[in-house]
Amino acid sequence: MTPLIVDIRDAAAFASGHLEGAVNIPVNEIFTADLPKDRPILLYCKNGTHSTETAKLLRDMGYDAQAIEGGYVGWVTAHLNNAETAKQAEQSLLKKYRKTIWCRFTKALNEYQLLQPNDKVAVCISGGKDSMLMAKLFQELKRHDKFPFSLEFIVMDPGYSPENRRLIERNAEALAIPIRIFESKIFDSVFHIEKNPCYLCARMRRGHLYHYAQELGCNKIALGHHYDDVIETILMGMLYGAQVQTMMPKLHSTNFPGMELIRPLYLIREDDIKHWRDYNNLHFIQCACKFTEQIANLSPDDPMQSKRQEIKQVIRALKTVNPQVEKNIFRSVENVNLSTVIAYKQNGVTHHFLDTYEEEST
Repeated sequence: MTPLIVDIRDAAAFASGHLEGAVNIPVNEIFTADLPKDRPILLYCKNGTHSTETAKLLRDMGYDAQAIEGGYVGWVTAHLNNAETAKQAEQSLLKKYRKTIWCRFTKALNEYQLLQPNDKVAVCISGGKDSMLMAKLFQELKRHDKFPFSLEFIVMDPGYSPENRRLIERNAEALAIPIRIFESKIFDSVFHIEKNPCYLCARMRRGHLYHYAQELGCNKIALGHHYDDVIETILMGMLYGAQVQTMMPKLHSTNFPGMELIRPLYLIREDDIKHWRDYNNLHFIQCACKFTEQIANLSPDDPMQSKRQEIKQVIRALKTVNPQVEKNIFRSVENVNLSTVIAYKQNGVTHHFLDTYEEEST
């Protein structure tokens, strides 16, 4: 009898990639779910730890449950096929996804002037779908060779588990991306931080990326943030930070003179990245952080759960009423009318509408 394949990771991890035919029942819901007792059940988590424990408990309850050895990461690593992967992924960018991915990539480069002749760009790869796609796009751009620039594909290992690092290496090999890996101990540094560990981790990782890129002679680092990251950041700033701000397409580094951060996926939708991933049967890690396994056991209202996931849900709900809502959020920070703003900050200085209110009436 065909087994029921159950992914017990959270919804965000499931959406980032899962086994074909799997259903998503997070681990904190599995024991109250309506599971069949007359059919084998195959469970998997990220690396097999939680699914092995859960399968044992389900067997004690009378279910025919087993865990997939090594979890999602183990399965993907064992089933990677290098033969035609890179070629198919490259061809799909110029054919099937030319309009939705390739043209939006080049548009962002041109519209925001992200790439200049003789730039040396460190393409920063985390191992997820976004950064891997970015690497392939840059490789394709390099093949066109319209003006001179050079690339370094760098991966920082901040303390990945062996299976996560192996998956990143195998995916890079399958996609013909010549990565350079350097190590740090960031995960160990932030593991016991209770307040905002993800924020601290991101700041530390960026500093290490700048430093290593600079050592390689690069003047820019490229990160894989996409259109959806931008609009979610705008809403997060308003709803949780009480401020209007956006994720900029490029930034000068304040701590590394001469270095610049660019976001070449700025105009590309996350759904289109997922379609490219699934069309090419690619499987990437969502997050290799040590907190991932802890968060898998938290209840949905736990404060450690991602506020970004909450914002995604808000946007989805708004879109059912107004299909243009995502575009409007994105454009809102391009159409700021300072005459109707109570106050704004520029270069650390606050400007209030009362400062010039009386002058404007004369």
